[in-house]
Amino acid sequence: MYNFLTAFSVFLALHMVPAWPTLRQRLITLLGRRAYFGIYSLLSIVALIWVFQAALALDFIPLWEPAPWQAWTTFVLAPFGLLLVLAGLFSENPLSISIFQGNERKGAIVSVTRHPVLWGFLLWALGHVIANGDLRSLVLFGSFALFAFGGFFMVEKRARRRLGEKWPAAGQGTSIWPFVAILRGQAPLRADPVMILSAFATAAITFWLLAGGHYVMFGADPLLQALPFD
Repeated sequence: MYNFLTAFSVFLALHMVPAWPTLRQRLITLLGRRAYFGIYSLLSIVALIWVFQAALALDFIPLWEPAPWQAWTTFVLAPFGLLLVLAGLFSENPLSISIFQGNERKGAIVSVTRHPVLWGFLLWALGHVIANGDLRSLVLFGSFALFAFGGFFMVEKRARRRLGEKWPAAGQGTSIWPFVAILRGQAPLRADPVMILSAFATAAITFWLLAGGHYVMFGADPLLQALPFD
């Protein structure tokens, strides 16, 4: 457990950098924008791998018996979460986490929710909590879910403070909750190239995972739970 807590603490510390504008800007000035994002992405991936390896090394303690419907819940939540993360990271979004956060324009995914990356991580994590009935999975994915949930308050507060008087205009046509602005008629349901490419990438990654990639990486085949063989 100590190894997992250390790994997750490093993961959290890395993801506090974007939430600290002064430090983030200093690093971008020192390294350059491309180098900053490249190094940051590499360190984040390494930290994420460390978190998963530490979690998989924990003892397996069953909490409930997994059922096929739980796996199908993951098949719905995880791909949708991945779509939100990819589209959110690469869309222009001055309101939340995005590579192009500095731009005032908003990508199509922002009409769905102004915090697509956080919602993506939350749905992906919850989907895996439901499907797995053991303590280490609850600790791992539950930690990610809490991390994403806590991010809503921090990112929302930071965006409001940064935008100041521009916030009311910037927040029009979007909402924290997915699809609420669209259902209220405050924003159209639309797609742009980033969303379309993200959808294709999500489909390709999901197919690869279900075709054996998930088993190679994590030693578990989700299809075996969804389609049990007698």
